This record gives sequence, structure tokens and C-alpha cells, in this order.
Amino acid sequence: MALIVQKYGGTSVADLERIRNVAQRVIKTKERGDDVVVVVSAMAGETDRLLNLATEAVPGPDERELDVILATGEQVSSALLTIVLNSLGYKAKSYLGHQIKISTDSVHGRARITGVDADKIFSDIREGRIVVVAGFQGEDEEGNITTLGRGGSDTTAVAIAAALKANLCEIYTDIDGVYTTNPNICDRARKLKRISYDEMLEMASLGAKVLQIRSVEFAKKYGVTIHIRSSFNESKGTIVCEEDTEMERALVSGVTYDTDQTRIEITKVPDLPGTAAKFFDAISAADIVVDMIIQTSSLEEGYANMAFTISKVDFPKALKVAQSLAKEFGAKEVIAEEEVAKVSMVGVGMRSHSGVASKMFGALAKEGINIKMISTSEIKISCIIDAKYTELAVRSLHDAFELGKES
Repeated sequence: MALIVQKYGGTSVADLERIRNVAQRVIKTKERGDDVVVVVSAMAGETDRLLNLATEAVPGPDERELDVILATGEQVSSALLTIVLNSLGYKAKSYLGHQIKISTDSVHGRARITGVDADKIFSDIREGRIVVVAGFQGEDEEGNITTLGRGGSDTTAVAIAAALKANLCEIYTDIDGVYTTNPNICDRARKLKRISYDEMLEMASLGAKVLQIRSVEFAKKYGVTIHIRSSFNESKGTIVCEEDTEMERALVSGVTYDTDQTRIEITKVPDLPGTAAKFFDAISAADIVVDMIIQTSSLEEGYANMAFTISKVDFPKALKVAQSLAKEFGAKEVIAEEEVAKVSMVGVGMRSHSGVASKMFGALAKEGINIKMISTSEIKISCIIDAKYTELAVRSLHDAFELGKES
């Protein structure tokens, strides 16, 4: 007998028919002798509907009250699934985040889980119940309802699995695993059987939308094995787990891309101690998250060029700060580019293999794709390119590294 935590995303519980299908999958797990805890997202589109309703009522609604509204989406889907399970003769009980309880900090809209009290869940499991938990939500120290941000139900599921010391955390979604790249733009993309926590963290941060980053961080910290699967078929998916020697043999595991990128460059900035610190202090004070940063020497001695990337939503604020500081520094100009993308190669094999960078740059050069910025870590290489070449770059890199072939 195993203890399994199953999480079902919004598309998996989009309507009553799909909720009934989820119930059957849960029952199948229970019937084979396993204990089951289920975490559900809101029905597809419900969170957006609630958000739109709140913003129509008042532009920029209070964040605390917005969390109260948004948390109701998961309350509905968890109760509906529990009603269906009970009607089929299986004892089930639903809980909201604050009832368990799932403790968080007080950052509304993107709270972080600080603890999970598993006593009630264990008590119900001992009594033979299926426990259904509303994902995406928790409670801060003052008793306020908080939400965990987009994809937060993934984190709820992994946090509960960690607290229960579950044997496995299954993440059910509308895709059947992690692929070497997006199969919608590369028909040679291959589903990976296994991927390490570090690779999954890099891929999630670089544009892959399979799992919320914080859920992978939780899984790595507490050693939770995740199985990413489709709720629409019975095929095996991708296991996210500790790194092993088989993973290290592969040079690269996948190609990711992120089109939510913009680039700003300030040219001919005085190359003096503290200049970069002053500039990025101002960027930080404006609550702007910077991704890549590169400083290079200018053609004129005593000057440098600074370039950085930010998300599209932060671009107007960042550009305003950059223009203001450029004027203060006496810089030459501010170059702004809104149509750029980031393509990345990810793989733990990079730690022990050389030549990935040169092969990547060669593949892009062969297609006439210019590289504007480069960033590296131990297991990834990222390049900023013109957004119009994104799909071409992904396909060419996927082919260059022969990622479509079974290893």
C-alpha cells in the first residue's frame, strides 16, 4: 500500500463530466489499495472570471479581498469532486487551505507556503477517507486567506506530499509529460521519461510552463518524486526526481524558449565604481525583476555599455528608469527592444561535457540568427535573439543536438 497525492489542473476539472472522470481515476487508485489525497485547481477559466469580476467592480481591487474572491474557485471544484466521490460510495471529505491548515506568509497574490499541518489528513486516511484539498490557497499568521500565484496548486500538492511523506506526487494536466521542447512548434519533440529537479527548475524558469517553479523547489528540498501525467489518457508521463548517472550521459535534455522578454541597453555609461549599483538599486526600488545583465567596455576608454532584460509587463517602468538615469549619468543613448526572445539549452550533462556552447552558437549562426546576449550556468546556456526567429531557433537547436532520438 502506498500513499499517493494527486493534483488535477483546471482543464482536468473544467466541467462536471471531467470531474466525474477524475473521480473514476481517483477511485481506481483507491481500489488498488493505495491511500489517496487529491488537490484540485479551479475549473478552467474560473480564476480569470473571478479576477475580471473584481477588476470590473473596482480597478485595482484590494489585494486581501482579491485573494478571498480568487480562493473560491478551488472551493467549488474540491466540493464538487467530493460530492461525486461520496455519491459513488466512497468516503471523501474536502478541505480548504485554512482548514488543514496550510500556513503562508502575508504576500497576497503570490504567498509562499511556510508549513502544512497534516494531522487532519492523516486522521481521515486512517478512517479510510479520500481527502480532497483546495489548491492555490493558504492562511497567513493573522488568519487572512492568501493565494499562491498562477500554478499554485502544483505547490500545494507537493507541499502536502512532503508533509505526508507520500510515496509519489502525481501532477495531472492536459499534457502527458515533459518534452525535449514544445511539440507544437517542433514535431520531432520527444517525451522525457525522467528529468532531474535541477533541469526541471531551469526549464520552468526559462519558459516551460509544465510546473510552477516553487513546486519543484519544494520537491527538491524534501525529496518528493513527481510524476507529470495527462488526465486524458493512461500513458506514463515524466518522472521528476533526483539526478542519476543515466541523466548525466545525455549532453542536453531540452530546448526552452521565452517570448516574454524585452531588452534595454544604455550606451557610453561612465565606467566608475558604484555606477551599476546605483542603476540597479533604482530598478529594484521600482519593483522590477531583472533577468539577464551584461556590461561591456565601450569603444571609448573610461566608458561602458550596460544591457539587461526584463519581462514585457515591466518594460514601461524599466525604460522610464533607464532614461532618467542615463540622463543623470550623461550616457549617450538608451536602446529599447520589445521584440526579443530567450532560447535556452538545458541539461545536467553539461557539467561533464564540453562543446555545448560552440555547437549551440554554430547552429544559430547557420540559420543567420544573431545573438544579442548570452547567459550561462552549470546546466544551461541562454541566448537573447530577435523574437521573429524563436521557432526557427528552437527547431534548429533541437535538430543540432539530435534531441528527437531516444537515448
